[in-house]
Amino acid sequence: MKLYRFSPLKTKAKLLEAITYIHFSCYELCMQSFGKYYPNAGNIGVFCHYDDEYELLTKFREGMTDRSDNFNQKYYRLKRPIVIPAKDGIPKTTYTYLYIRKPDPYRFHVGDVDFFLEPKKYRELKKSVSEGKCGKGVRVFERPDLDMIELYDPDIDALAYVSTHQMTEKVRVKQ
Repeated sequence: MKLYRFSPLKTKAKLLEAITYIHFSCYELCMQSFGKYYPNAGNIGVFCHYDDEYELLTKFREGMTDRSDNFNQKYYRLKRPIVIPAKDGIPKTTYTYLYIRKPDPYRFHVGDVDFFLEPKKYRELKKSVSEGKCGKGVRVFERPDLDMIELYDPDIDALAYVSTHQMTEKVRVKQ
């Protein structure tokens, strides 16, 4: 049995296939959780499961992104944004930042996407989540340094996060 859907990723074409999969899976999580799609922050993360996969995807990322003088960079700005066309009601989305995550033996997910809300609407949503008024698969993210709501489903091997636009920019830098 293969534990990870795409890993180990070995080609740039497979990386782009995984990115497309993450995109649609995260929009599915958003619709399932809230009955609508929230605006996308333009961040997409791909999770590695093997050390050699991480090394290879980091090389691919280096060719796809601008170098940064910020040594704490987590997400890297894409030289050419990745545009995923609208499909089945899911809006056309442009990803401008890419993150390749180091292997984590406790995570089986393919990757993640960030959505955002204006601060007032985010505070209202977070209050509803904290009071248990949202459905299954929605929880306040447990890292105190990141004010985010996590969307998850055991049957979907991707994660999505909702926060304010300011917070989605903050996560681009390693904490």
